[in-house]
Amino acid sequence: MIDYGQFCTVARGAEVLCDRWTPLVLRELLCGSTHFNEIRRGVPRMSPTLLARRLRTLEEFGVVRRTEDGRSTTYELTDAGEELRPVVLALGHWGARWIGSRLTPNQLDAGFLMWDIRRFARVAEFPGGRRVVVHFELPDAGERERAWWLVVEDGVADLCRDDPGHELDVVVRSSVLALTEVWTGDRTPDQVVRSGEVRLFGAPADVGRVWTWLGTSGFAPTRMAAGSRRA
Repeated sequence: MIDYGQFCTVARGAEVLCDRWTPLVLRELLCGSTHFNEIRRGVPRMSPTLLARRLRTLEEFGVVRRTEDGRSTTYELTDAGEELRPVVLALGHWGARWIGSRLTPNQLDAGFLMWDIRRFARVAEFPGGRRVVVHFELPDAGERERAWWLVVEDGVADLCRDDPGHELDVVVRSSVLALTEVWTGDRTPDQVVRSGEVRLFGAPADVGRVWTWLGTSGFAPTRMAAGSRRA
């Protein structure tokens, strides 16, 4: 843990919260992840050992509560942890407003992108009474991250890396960069479709609704507003 050697509460708070990866672990907990593997899906480049260490530190300082139930372990934010929600959100909106994407190849992460799309998919916008499967083809992603299936049924969204064997409703074929830019609000769906960077296949009614189903990142409206002001 960082030690600034100061009594100032800014310094002492930063000692707990500003270790590498800790803000992203907090983001995952604030987004509703409660199990170790769920948190890891949001920080796939973080080693399990380091994640366990960060969770222990947060628990020691009363930010996280760990609960053991037989073989299952859950992590939940305490009142002190929940109080960090506006802090983490403010950091995200500040980044969207002033930094934007400016993405380098190293920052493109297909696994995290798909995990974020899964958890923020607008499930209520999907047609009821039937299973809907959106298949993502990302040819320029890593070998194990080129194909994904988003399955929405009975109000629940599930993300699969292996073909679940269901009939496909929409196929989204895209570069990782183009889909990321739509998700973060840097570009619109119309822009990437017109450029050919994203191609959609399926029944016209479903293709026409797919962006409404998927939505965008929670920080995308801030990014879009910032972009329109600078245009």
